[in-house]
Amino acid sequence: MISSAGPRRLRAAAALAWRAHPAAVVGSGITVLLMGLVPVVAAWLTKLVLDGLAAGQRPAELLPQGVALGVTGLAGAALPSVAEYAQEQLRRALQLLIQDRLFTAVNAHPGLSRFENPAFHDRVRLAQEAGQNAPQRIVRSGLGIGQGAVTLAGFTAALAVLAPGMILVVALSAIPSVRAQLDLSRRRAGMMWGVSSRTRRQIFFANLLTSPDAAKEIRLFGLGDFLRARMLGELREVNDAEQALARRTLRTQGSLSLVGAVVAALGLLWAIISAASGTLSVGDVAVFVAAVAGVQSALTSIVGQSADAHNALLMFDHYRDVVAETPDLPVPRQPSPVPALREGIELRDVWFRYDSAHPWVLSGVDLLIPRGSSLALVGLNGVGKSTLVKLICRLYDPVRGSIHWDGVDLRDMDPAELRDRIGAVFQDYMSYDLTAAENIGLGDVAAIGSRDRVEAAAGLAGIHETVAGLPRGYDTLLSRIFFGDRDDPQAGVVLSGGQWQRLALARALMRQGRDLLVLDEPSSGLDAQAEHAIHQSLRHHRAGRTSLLISHRLGAVREADVIVVLAEGRIVERGSHTELMSLDGEYAKLFTLQAQGYSPAFPESREGASARTTTPSTRSKGT
Repeated sequence: MISSAGPRRLRAAAALAWRAHPAAVVGSGITVLLMGLVPVVAAWLTKLVLDGLAAGQRPAELLPQGVALGVTGLAGAALPSVAEYAQEQLRRALQLLIQDRLFTAVNAHPGLSRFENPAFHDRVRLAQEAGQNAPQRIVRSGLGIGQGAVTLAGFTAALAVLAPGMILVVALSAIPSVRAQLDLSRRRAGMMWGVSSRTRRQIFFANLLTSPDAAKEIRLFGLGDFLRARMLGELREVNDAEQALARRTLRTQGSLSLVGAVVAALGLLWAIISAASGTLSVGDVAVFVAAVAGVQSALTSIVGQSADAHNALLMFDHYRDVVAETPDLPVPRQPSPVPALREGIELRDVWFRYDSAHPWVLSGVDLLIPRGSSLALVGLNGVGKSTLVKLICRLYDPVRGSIHWDGVDLRDMDPAELRDRIGAVFQDYMSYDLTAAENIGLGDVAAIGSRDRVEAAAGLAGIHETVAGLPRGYDTLLSRIFFGDRDDPQAGVVLSGGQWQRLALARALMRQGRDLLVLDEPSSGLDAQAEHAIHQSLRHHRAGRTSLLISHRLGAVREADVIVVLAEGRIVERGSHTELMSLDGEYAKLFTLQAQGYSPAFPESREGASARTTTPSTRSKGT
């Protein structure tokens, strides 16, 4: 019933179940074995009681059979609850183990390429869904098949004694059921994969409609009905696919039920005729009726459980694929150590694009960031500034060329050790639904409990007084999505964009003593006064440290030791602010254009030369 890959999947699922809770597996196995025997034993005891009554035996003579029948009935009533308890124990243990392994595997990807791939998100969603219930379904179905097999064996023995021919008839009637159920199982697994992307989009639109971040624009632009229609459209497509499968299932199972009913009716008719002629006793008829019904029920159960196990095994492949997937960035078995930076970071003829279907983002970049210096990257949107930062942090590897830390290729290092040498704030920084202290402390998890470190970083980022003034100070939850105190629903606080940016900066500054500080648009959301104060503080903090600065506000980087101008994926200019202004190239045009917005006294001669440039800010991955 299951493909050649089935045994491997079964072994994997069984091994997971055994590792999760061995006692629950053993307990489930024993209870379902007994549950399989109960109807067979009950049928034979009923036969003995009926035949005894028909033969005129006294009640006292039938007492043992009656007591045994009562005990059997009691077992039949109690065992399902025991089995359910054991299987629930197994389900909970499996859920913990599966989730642990799944997200351990997800975290094992050191780079970003998987997370920026929609197909990976579909697989992870299905893997999470399958991981939560597929192993449990497989084990439950396996136990159900075992229970059905025990019942089938017992009633088949009864039919072999009473009517051997009925065994063949019932078995032949089960063949179409097996084929149909497995076909439905394959179709069900295919349907779930087919609608996965639509399900993800439906969830996206649903979350968007309740997102506090999107609420302003949705209401201002009147997007609620538009987004709701998109959500319902995706949901209708999913429902249509499920409905088509449901109609097919109804037709198939209805036809199979009709075949089973015809076989049972014919068997019952034969039993009545045989009893009338004296071939069968009253007890034999009772056993025969129970046996036909039991065999059909057991076969139906086995086929249904096999189909469910087959479907669960197909879905389990998503989980196994994600868990077994190789890391998106190769990590050497014996990585080179990452010592404190002594000389600098060097990019050698670096080329990069996100995949072969996209254009080159970087095209032959050569760059040296000497230790202890500050280097600024400037340029229009989409020229590769943030991409270059991702490469230095080894979130991606160059397609061509290499990046070196004191002469050692980053690909020869452990990415985790490399990143432990780097502090960074990204332009698309995260806002965590945690407390203020935790939001800052995440920058260095080893020191997350050090309030002195957290407050020092907050002070350096200019956010200490704001956080200290919150209702619960640093322990204030920065979210209204959920709250820690149900008696105080106002306990959660939402910060402004500029406050969140300072908090993100504090998170980066938690990393004391790191070799490289990356500041990607660290003040884009701040007002002019706050921006000036932050850059004064950072200028003092960066003194003697290696730092990489990115900003569309060129006044914020003018004091960098070296300014590098990127255009079309290449370095077109480099030098100090004074040198680049005297060069009168791209940097000078951009700087003059921005300065004109503050001082109309700048020479008019630069307007025409710079009117072609713009400096809108973006958070796209190619900037």
